[in-house]
Amino acid sequence: MPLKRHHKIIIGSAGSFILIFMVLGSVFMYTMAVKQNVQFNVLTKQIDDMSADSQSKFNELSISILKAETELKSLGAQVGSIDSEITDLKASASADFSGIIEDAVKSVVTIRTDLSQGSGFVIADDGYIVTNAHVMEGAKAAEVITYDGNSHEVSLVGTDIEMDVALLKISDNYPILILGDSNDVQVGEKVIAIGNPLGLQFSVSEGIVSAVHREGINGIEAYVQTDAALNPGNSGGPLINKQGEAIGINNFKVGNSESLGFALESDYLKDAVNGIYQEKYSQNLI
Repeated sequence: MPLKRHHKIIIGSAGSFILIFMVLGSVFMYTMAVKQNVQFNVLTKQIDDMSADSQSKFNELSISILKAETELKSLGAQVGSIDSEITDLKASASADFSGIIEDAVKSVVTIRTDLSQGSGFVIADDGYIVTNAHVMEGAKAAEVITYDGNSHEVSLVGTDIEMDVALLKISDNYPILILGDSNDVQVGEKVIAIGNPLGLQFSVSEGIVSAVHREGINGIEAYVQTDAALNPGNSGGPLINKQGEAIGINNFKVGNSESLGFALESDYLKDAVNGIYQEKYSQNLI
């Protein structure tokens, strides 16, 4: 009898142990399930956040791409509108210049440096270009943009600081502007000033010669005074008469007045260019 009772005690203890083990197992499984559920919720939130962030960045990228496409289309429209702009310019100019602008603008260039921007024009064959010396002053890099939208590497042949003239050269040939005789310029005759400030659109202003042989800031009486509006983009560009000749190079204006512009007379410009060229090659250029 005592032995059987001992067996019952052992069996009862084992049953209790198994029950406790099962309870603990259930608790453990429940805890793990709760923990996994929490981790799943956290992971789901992280995925949702990442998805929202990715969508936001995708939307920003899409907007940037659309903006870039719009800008490219706008640029293409500007480049493709040169002929239209020339037509508009011819229409806005008087009859004196209606047949001149189309040819003249092909000789006008934009000059961009790492410090400034101005205009210039082709003055001789083999890509020789004239501009104001102050346009090139202090520049470490420069490029020339021609009427067809092409960019060209440019070299500085030399400068005449006193007359504010710089002679440049590109490797390609473009139509040249013939220099007129500035001694033949008459007060009251009509002229146009041409510049190319943005490289993609022309700036043409019409006026009359107000005076000749005006004294410049260098103290030399070598300037044509005109009421043709000269903006910063015209600096270094040509002043052209009704014969399509350059009678000067646009140089400066006084204060904010649009009616007090000055261009270095073509005879002085020619002397300055030849002086620069002679110093390097011992002969005249034009």
